[in-house]
Amino acid sequence: MSDDTNRWTYAKAGVDIDAGNALVRRIKPALKLTARPGADAEIGGFGGLFDLKACGYKDPVLVAANDGVGTKLKVAIDAGIHDTVGIDLVAMSVNDLVVQGAEPLFFLDYFATGKLDVDTATLVVEGIASGCREAGCALIGGETAEMPGMYQPGDYDLAGFSVGAVEREAILPRRDVGPGDVILGLTSSGIHSNGFSLVRRLVAETGLGWGDDAPFQRGSTLGRALLAPTRIYVKPLLAAIRATGGVKALAHITGGGFWENIPRVLPAGTAAKVDLSAIPVLPVFRWLSSIGGVEAREMLRTFNCGIGMVVVVEADKAEAVTAALTAESETVVRLGVIELGPDEPFVDSIGTLDLSW
Repeated sequence: MSDDTNRWTYAKAGVDIDAGNALVRRIKPALKLTARPGADAEIGGFGGLFDLKACGYKDPVLVAANDGVGTKLKVAIDAGIHDTVGIDLVAMSVNDLVVQGAEPLFFLDYFATGKLDVDTATLVVEGIASGCREAGCALIGGETAEMPGMYQPGDYDLAGFSVGAVEREAILPRRDVGPGDVILGLTSSGIHSNGFSLVRRLVAETGLGWGDDAPFQRGSTLGRALLAPTRIYVKPLLAAIRATGGVKALAHITGGGFWENIPRVLPAGTAAKVDLSAIPVLPVFRWLSSIGGVEAREMLRTFNCGIGMVVVVEADKAEAVTAALTAESETVVRLGVIELGPDEPFVDSIGTLDLSW
């Protein structure tokens, strides 16, 4: 008789198909809650289906975006906090869709790990579903990859992909962005999902652990405070766009900060005059700057510093746009104006960023 202990199986090689099936069963209720017109959010097929006609568009243009969470995942893994990074994953893609004026329609995720921990993966995917509900898009599918030897024990990686739609005539930025337009800012919820390689190095300098009290946020551990999920601006922005007709351009403040993201939505011959003293710098950024001696310009090219989305609006509709966003629970800050500039758009800053700690 043969010895079964010498027979190789996929499970013995490190891939547990049963665990993958258990994960699918666990996450189905959360995915179902993301159903919306055009998608029932059922999973299990080889591909996710979406019925664009059911959304009522007349002349739609599809917009696609994909992103990850970066080394913020390392903080989540080391701190053992897995219920918010899924929200970050959704936010990083859908915020990039809405800056084109697009409504996010559906989302797909990719979860890769060395050995699948069903409990951890369930928390992550439930966070993704939560982010999808907040953005109004359906979670219609994804992929779980168990790859022993590719990741250290306990590690995992995430990628997300989203598709939205916008009527052709409503695509942003508008072509009439120009001198006199007002620049508004929407406050962030924290670091969002950029700059964590620097964050981790700065925290290491302090000797603090992820479970220690956060010096900048009373009542929270350092890990939980740093992992505050990226704000999803989709519904407030779409509401303001539709209600006022005054939004001309949007810039999602991610890697590169103000200096690189605002010029991306400006036409040649313009510049954004931004008053840095108007930025409501969050305590977390003051703390990070203080412990590492990070100068203002470096802070502004690495982090959002308190403004997660920039909104360029018609001057005579600035109050209406502000009121519409405020009604959607956004905190709106007037940052500056669009002026004449060189062929290559840039940010012409005035004032001083308040990093006092």
